[in-house]
Amino acid sequence: MKDPYTVLGVSPNVEDAELKRAYHELAKKYHPDSFSDPAEREKAAEKMKEINEAYDTVKKWRAEGKVGGGSSIYYQVRTLLNEKRIREADSLLESIPYNERGAEWCYLKGAVFAALGRYFDAIRLLESAVRSDPDNAEYRAALESLKNVGGQAGGYRTTYAQPRSHGSNCDICTSLLCADCCCECMGGDLIRCC
Repeated sequence: MKDPYTVLGVSPNVEDAELKRAYHELAKKYHPDSFSDPAEREKAAEKMKEINEAYDTVKKWRAEGKVGGGSSIYYQVRTLLNEKRIREADSLLESIPYNERGAEWCYLKGAVFAALGRYFDAIRLLESAVRSDPDNAEYRAALESLKNVGGQAGGYRTTYAQPRSHGSNCDICTSLLCADCCCECMGGDLIRCC
């Protein structure tokens, strides 16, 4: 079974009222009686079953005093991200086999990239998550949020990243060192010490 919070399109720390609202919205959207085409009705019935199972699972976890199941690797990644343990979250994500990397993997990897200041990579992965699961409100909201931040102050930023200054002395030194290394590799000398 997929992570139930992902199925419902909410985060594990969502309030009970918001969880219930998300469930009712999905139930209304995918109720089989809303579809006249038999094929669509069958797909909606399958989706409705998945939504009901997810909601029941979350309610059970909460009744037992758990926020999440604790066994899901994605739940562990979310916990690490919330604790700002970005490198550990990234390592855990990278341990997932390629054939098991779906929409939630893309979403969480995008969150890791955003936290590391790699905004274009983050947007690319969030777009992939939305394409894979277009009905997931959490993925869409994260993508729109990151894109909207891009229009402010000339670049993509989140609370995890400090703004970079452009044209600083460090940038100039770094450029010169790179140029020197390139010249030395080609047999020349750009910077000579006295």
